Amino acid sequence: MTGAARRDVLIGAGTTALAAATAPWSRGALAQKTHSLPASEWDYCTIKDLLAALRARKISALELTDRAIARIETADRRVNAVVARDFERARAAAKAADVALSRGGEGALLGVPMTVKESFNIAGLPTTWGDPQFKRFMPQEDALVVARLKNAGAVILGKTNVPLMLSDWQTYNDIYGTTNNPWNLRLTPGGSSGGSAAALACGFGPLSIGSDRGGSLRAPAHYCGVYAHKPTSGLVPNRGLTPPGAPPLPRHCDLGVIGPMARSAADLAFALDVIAGPDEERAGAGYRLALPSARHDKLKNFRVLVIDTHPLGRTASVVRAALGRLSERLVRAGAKLAHASPLLPDLAESARLYVRLLSAFWGADLRPSVYARLRGAAAALSPWNRSLAAERTRGAVISHRDWLAADGARSALQERWRELFREWDVVLCPAMPTPAFPHDHSPIESRRIEIDGRSYAYLDAQIVWVALATTPGLPATVAPIDRTETGLPVGVQIIGPYLEDRTTIGFAELLEREFGGFAPPPDLCAGH
Repeated sequence: MTGAARRDVLIGAGTTALAAATAPWSRGALAQKTHSLPASEWDYCTIKDLLAALRARKISALELTDRAIARIETADRRVNAVVARDFERARAAAKAADVALSRGGEGALLGVPMTVKESFNIAGLPTTWGDPQFKRFMPQEDALVVARLKNAGAVILGKTNVPLMLSDWQTYNDIYGTTNNPWNLRLTPGGSSGGSAAALACGFGPLSIGSDRGGSLRAPAHYCGVYAHKPTSGLVPNRGLTPPGAPPLPRHCDLGVIGPMARSAADLAFALDVIAGPDEERAGAGYRLALPSARHDKLKNFRVLVIDTHPLGRTASVVRAALGRLSERLVRAGAKLAHASPLLPDLAESARLYVRLLSAFWGADLRPSVYARLRGAAAALSPWNRSLAAERTRGAVISHRDWLAADGARSALQERWRELFREWDVVLCPAMPTPAFPHDHSPIESRRIEIDGRSYAYLDAQIVWVALATTPGLPATVAPIDRTETGLPVGVQIIGPYLEDRTTIGFAELLEREFGGFAPPPDLCAGH
């Protein structure tokens, strides 16, 4: 399927009743072991700890890089996360970092090995977005965030796998194949930043960079038990996160953001300081992001609103139970907590608005024949049909007049959230409706997902929780909080006020400090 065809399918998808065959989750699937890896104290260190060790000469940047490369060459045979590898240039960058460290260099990420999502331009590596027609496309310059990471001293190991045109909550394509979840190889790691989340869980460096328009940072973090941060809209410039062959121009991409993924909340803050800032060549080099500090530095001072049900979609009982246990821990820690507020915006209308705006974005690239078909389908819809499938169809062929009305509704929604955050500091909700689910490569428009024994339309079920923060452009951090009975990670989505990214990340840090956070998948830490 070409990229254009995948976009056509996503827009035109309805609520077909065909059920996708899926295997049940089971602990037995964990028996599909990767090759055992020799233990190393460096495999799951935080950026802070690695920087301290590098500066104390406990380990060199080249040694760290070689260790990460060895792990990729061993564990990634079964996971398939790092698909465009750049090991020779990584070793050269590590050697240069060691020279800089010996001279007192202070780069924010100096000597730290990491990965980057395949969709970001890196000169000398292919940028395909999973589309075979662009298999040999090589950009001429780095994406701006990649340049900032390199300027900060990061060592880029390679690029991580994505779904075709970044258009799925799974990660597979006809160029690089399927990426598996390190917790259970039969399950998806999520998408579209699924390769990055899997790489982090496998110990392939402490940091990766991804993007998010439909939960593409948050879903994989939840499924793989790592951390991710969807920044406030517009905070991180997107120049060079560009479809293959398109000019890498600075432009606003509606709903889309770039953000960090890591194995600790503090590392998200490290990375955000490096990549955020205006789209200017000098910004990011010694640039300090002028964002408000976190509202509080103790859990007991936070006012927390918890939401675990959505009017347009079911949430798995295991996810709700994990959120319930977290709520109990927060109350015991002294936080003010509630499960309802009259200030909360209408979640159903927010989701419908999100679907219209998202479809309008993708619909701009529809082929004329598909556009004409959908225009006819939209005209035939009853005005009383408010289903998400109907909103997808309407959004695909939306007029400029109606788009402006939708944008005005978004402004009103943003104001409603501002009112809520005068009374509450953060809102906690699921990141996705289920834990990681089995690979399913059936046609996306007819795909189904099972939630508590019942089948639901895949495209509808997967968007309801990601829409909360995406529609109004709010910051959202995902943190691992629990495990299911079958051992799968469960994360929480922490939504905060506009431009208060440090509050959501800071809250995730406090959760990590008080209750724990990332743990390596058991089959990948043999010998630890």
